[in-house]
Amino acid sequence: MNTRRKKRLALAVALIGGVAAIASLLLYALNSNLNLFYTPTEIVQGKKDTGVLPEIGQRIRVGGMVTIGSMLRDPESLHVEFAIHDSLGGEIIVTYDDLLPDLFREGQGIVAQGILIEGGKLQATEVLAKHDENYMPPEVAEAMGQTHEKLDYKTEQKSGY
Repeated sequence: MNTRRKKRLALAVALIGGVAAIASLLLYALNSNLNLFYTPTEIVQGKKDTGVLPEIGQRIRVGGMVTIGSMLRDPESLHVEFAIHDSLGGEIIVTYDDLLPDLFREGQGIVAQGILIEGGKLQATEVLAKHDENYMPPEVAEAMGQTHEKLDYKTEQKSGY
């Protein structure tokens, strides 16, 4: 093999190696910023089709209904802890250290984004509440199905919430 061919071969190998290195770094960056959507049941039991459970420390989004009577507030800080559930019976605890949305209340659908710190506990960095009676994020609506019961607002107003 002459020197010209050796130089071309070395250049081609270096080019292919550089492209592979850039692609692997890009995939690593995208994978670490990926937010997967789960329901409370999928966090506890795993995804239906694959059985895969989210890992501790993984950044995820979870959607469900806020369990009535589960909200605990720290009177000296913004820390709040509440449970969310879905129609299949799964329930997880969400902790949040910021102001909740104005429309947040017990018995309503929410989506929380954060880091899974235990098998059934999420440290939320963001909490989103639905904005009116007719809207629910598509993932939550699909996960909840038609079996969830809406909160009776007349009862809610009488009870002082």
